[in-house]
Amino acid sequence: LEKLCARPAGGMEISNSQSQQIEDTFDGFLRKNYEDELTSLLMHDDPTLHYALTVNALELFDFDMELSQTLLNIPLQLLQVFDACLERTLRKIYKRHKNKESMVLKSRVHVRISNLPICPELTRSTIPQCSDIGKLLSISGTVIRTTMVKLLECERDFVCSRCKQTFSVAADFEQYYVVPRPNCCPSEDCGSIKFTPVTEGAVSGCFRDYQEIKVQEQVQKLTMGKIPRSMWVVLENDLVDSCKAGDDVTITGVVRRRWKPVSADVPCNLEIVLLGNHIEVNNEQRSGIAVTEELKSGFEEFWASHRDSPLEARNTIVASFCPQVFGLYVVKLSVCLALIGGVEHVDVSGTRVRGESHLLLVGDPGTGKSQFLKYAAKLMPRSVLTTGIGTTSAGLTVAAVKDGGEWQLEAGALVLADGGLCCIDEFNSIREHDRASIHEAMEQQTISVAKAGLVCKLNTKCTILAATNPKGHYDPGESLSVNIALASPLLSRFDMVLVLVDACNEEWDRVVSSFILKQKSSQSHASELGQPSPSDTSLWSMDKMQAYFCYIKTLKPVLTDAANQVLSRYYQLQRQADLRNAARTTIRLLESLVR
Repeated sequence: LEKLCARPAGGMEISNSQSQQIEDTFDGFLRKNYEDELTSLLMHDDPTLHYALTVNALELFDFDMELSQTLLNIPLQLLQVFDACLERTLRKIYKRHKNKESMVLKSRVHVRISNLPICPELTRSTIPQCSDIGKLLSISGTVIRTTMVKLLECERDFVCSRCKQTFSVAADFEQYYVVPRPNCCPSEDCGSIKFTPVTEGAVSGCFRDYQEIKVQEQVQKLTMGKIPRSMWVVLENDLVDSCKAGDDVTITGVVRRRWKPVSADVPCNLEIVLLGNHIEVNNEQRSGIAVTEELKSGFEEFWASHRDSPLEARNTIVASFCPQVFGLYVVKLSVCLALIGGVEHVDVSGTRVRGESHLLLVGDPGTGKSQFLKYAAKLMPRSVLTTGIGTTSAGLTVAAVKDGGEWQLEAGALVLADGGLCCIDEFNSIREHDRASIHEAMEQQTISVAKAGLVCKLNTKCTILAATNPKGHYDPGESLSVNIALASPLLSRFDMVLVLVDACNEEWDRVVSSFILKQKSSQSHASELGQPSPSDTSLWSMDKMQAYFCYIKTLKPVLTDAANQVLSRYYQLQRQADLRNAARTTIRLLESLVR
């Protein structure tokens, strides 16, 4: 692989003989590995659409090392050769196929390279640098903004005013697809410098579908304290509209540079962009933690050994959750259950009942609410942690941003946390009308956007873990709504609301203080000896907890009749209670109990 990725400093050009040799080799590769895919591609009816053939780079590298080396050296030229070769291969298959009557020849076909080898030279989780210009790279990130799909003029025909010869001029990618005016007539005998653009009878092949997306580095893959950067990715033809804001994507493409037209006394601003060749949406693989068969068998053995005492096994897992906080087992168990979530249910009419649970922690200052939020955000592979102070509805949901004279949508915290966890600290600091904007995101788990002429619906299938302080000291004599000043519609959307009261208990204060001081003294003693701080061997490590939570989220438990009866009676008793909280005892209470 090191030999394959050793690229020469300078560029190289392909001669006609080399081009023919490359086409013959690639034609043999397509016939050997993708005969069925090519046949099914010919079966499509519409010849005006763009079609793509996704080629596994590992198979290509195994087939011919020299061809792979050339692809990495000059990806732009070679991808064009691959497209032309694919069209010729389709023609050969079409001519000799016995079902050619039901086939249609395609001229707008593209080779898409996927699954590049995982090595620092070819796959990145960070934004490329200037030294990467001209290289074929695979970049992972999160889509935070998408532009509207436009029609792009990729070449323009000109007619010479003197000799009337018609010729084409291609648009320059590096100047934002500006079509440069020709300097002189390409005819050797003419030499005229006067031309007229041809507007009538323009060929449709001169135009392409065009879209740009902004991809941001994934926060969980960055080092501590580093701010995620972003870059623009150019999508053309069949790649447009293949992803939306909030999606995790892996994009294979060629790193290019571009600049706006240069004017006098103004510095030229260059930017690095990625010309996309293949895009893969990884929303289904968001777990991010590889749960091996060895780990699965280890978890099953753990529960098998505690078959007679399942609550003891549960307590081991709960004790391993946020171990720096003493006690509070009920809170730890509740946060664990919220992170695991329930089972999504879709009835016959198509109505969807969410499977994700929402949890609200209400408590006096210093009761450990923020510790639980930070630990949960670290535990889940896809999470967004935000603070309510200064947070607006646009920052939580989606913002309309004007860029280059047109409006675009930029994903907020809930959209970026789709498929994971969104932690909101200081929930009471969010303004009232901004809090109301997340009603739909919490229950229907979508966000309907109608801003600046852009109308769409985005998914927010995430668990919300919020923490808030009461108004002053928590008063047990008042209702929950009065203590935290949250409206009933919002309060009813939380599956669990836990109240943490800072009670002045002498025995509790003595135990907690000794626990904290013991931790501090053991850590300082270990640091003096140059050793890692000791930990309880019975507790699970963070890696094991992450793998376990990813594993159990895939399980789909089913309610028994006995469980249904318990939940039904409990719900009825709650509804009939004299001191019931009207904001909490709605039909949503029953759905929360099921989850």
